[in-house]
Amino acid sequence: MNTLVFDIETVPDTDLGRRLYGLRELSDEQVARIMFAKRREETGGEFLSHEQHRVVAISVVMRTRDSLKVWSLGEEGASERDLIERFFDGIEKFTPDLVSWNGSGFDLPVLNYRSLLHGISAARYWETGDGDSSFRYSNYLSRFHWRHMDLMDILSGFQGRGRASLDDVATLLGLPGKVGMRGADVWPTYLEGGLKRIRDYCETDVLNTYLVYLRFELLRGRLSDAEHGREVARVRKLLEDSPEPHLKEFLAAWPQT
Repeated sequence: MNTLVFDIETVPDTDLGRRLYGLRELSDEQVARIMFAKRREETGGEFLSHEQHRVVAISVVMRTRDSLKVWSLGEEGASERDLIERFFDGIEKFTPDLVSWNGSGFDLPVLNYRSLLHGISAARYWETGDGDSSFRYSNYLSRFHWRHMDLMDILSGFQGRGRASLDDVATLLGLPGKVGMRGADVWPTYLEGGLKRIRDYCETDVLNTYLVYLRFELLRGRLSDAEHGREVARVRKLLEDSPEPHLKEFLAAWPQT
C-alpha cells in the first residue's frame, strides 16, 4: 500500500481580496493587511477563511513498498494550478492512503476551493463508491474512514477540545517540531521572495507528520516495535543521504534515542 503524507502552505489570495472589498491600485501587502483587518472585525482573529487562501507549496512524504521520498511538488514558482493538479494526479495514479495533520480542517478544504477555482478534475479523490465499490466504506471524504487519516482529528477523539498542534505533539515525542520558521512567518517570507524557504519549511512539517504517523501505526498495532524501529531508521537514512541543508538541520535537531 502506498502512503502519502501531505502538507500545504498558503498566502492570502490578494486578487480575491481586491474583488471582495473593491480595492484598486494597492500592493499585495496592503490588500492582505485589509483582508486581515476585515477578518478581525468578523471573528476576532486574523486567520482567513479557507477560500481566501492561495496555495504556494505542497510538500509530501511518499512511502511505497520499496522506497521513501520527501519533496515539494512542482518547480519553485510553479502556478497554484500546477501544484494542485500534481497533487490530485498522484492520487489518481497511486490511490495512496493520505495522512495529514489537520488536513480535514484546513488543507483539504483549501484544496477543494482552489480546485473549484481552477476547474481541476480529481475523480479518484471524489470517489465514494459509485464507480469503485471499494470506496463505499473507505474513501477520502468521510471523516471516520481510513483512506485519509487526519492525525490531529483522530488523536483528539474527533473533538475540538482534545486537539493539539503538530509542533507540540512532535516535541512530546522527541521530534524536531518546527525548524527554521513557523506558519505565521510564511506570508512575510513570501513577500521577501523566500519561496524556497517556505517549501523547505513545508517539507520539515511533513516529515514531522510522517514520524507521528509511524508512532500512531505502532500505537494501533499496525507496526511492531522492530518494524517501527526499521521505519524510523529509514527516515534517518534518507536525511543522512540528502544534500539539502534544511533536511540536515532537521536531522541535527532530532537526537537519536
